Amino acid sequence: MKENQEEIDKKIAEVHNQSDNGAVKSDEDILVDQLCEGLETYQHKKTNVFLSALIAGLEIGFSFLLLGMLHHILKDRVGKDVLYPLLAFAYPIGFIIVVLGRSILFTEQTSLLTLPVLHKRRSVLELAQLWGIVILGNIIGGYVFTLFAGNMALALDLFTRDTMAEIAHHVTKANSWLILGSAVLAGWLMAVLSWLLSSSRDTISRILIVYIITFTVGFAGFHHSIVGNIEVFAGLVFTDKISMGDYLNFQAIALLGNAIGGVVFVAGLRYRAFASNF
Repeated sequence: MKENQEEIDKKIAEVHNQSDNGAVKSDEDILVDQLCEGLETYQHKKTNVFLSALIAGLEIGFSFLLLGMLHHILKDRVGKDVLYPLLAFAYPIGFIIVVLGRSILFTEQTSLLTLPVLHKRRSVLELAQLWGIVILGNIIGGYVFTLFAGNMALALDLFTRDTMAEIAHHVTKANSWLILGSAVLAGWLMAVLSWLLSSSRDTISRILIVYIITFTVGFAGFHHSIVGNIEVFAGLVFTDKISMGDYLNFQAIALLGNAIGGVVFVAGLRYRAFASNF
């Protein structure tokens, strides 16, 4: 078994080196890049991973800030059936900042961090520990951004407490099963985003990929645990419309759904589909 694993690792190294020569990447090349990137994250110091995740949690908040501003401007001008689809045009901004800045976002990392486990280079326990660090950093970063930017938005009249209440209610109004299914789709798309980014080299292409995927998440209203963390936490802190139970229920279900989407539909299926080639 060990010898077989070493042969696979040698093949991965060969494919990874060949994928850097500027040629169009095959599915096998992309899988190797994803495996290598995931392994690199495991090798980082846990404090560095946490800080990177914290930064991602802060930076993703700019999506919420722009959503709130647009909501405040448009809510009396268009109907609700048009309002939230329009907000999707601002939704990708925080994701673009995070991805280009190479901060660690949980939903982008679910498949990346799972692949080394499927490849038997890391254990499930190590995966759970790293996920925990990333989620904690993302959520704490979201808390800090919400408290700071929320107060600034109110002081600058960018939007109101009613805006925060309406956005939070829109995110949490669905039943738990619907939130779970929606979060699975969001996690699936975000893991596909990571896969597509591995096939892209120039900055413009990467921005377009991030924008298209995250716009789809926002336009469809799929539940994203990290942006949603800020949206619902703002409703909890700044209004009386969201309870702690509402927040905890949403956060737990959205995290679970995002993880299932990334692990099952991207990491699991794509690894099984292409790992047999090396």
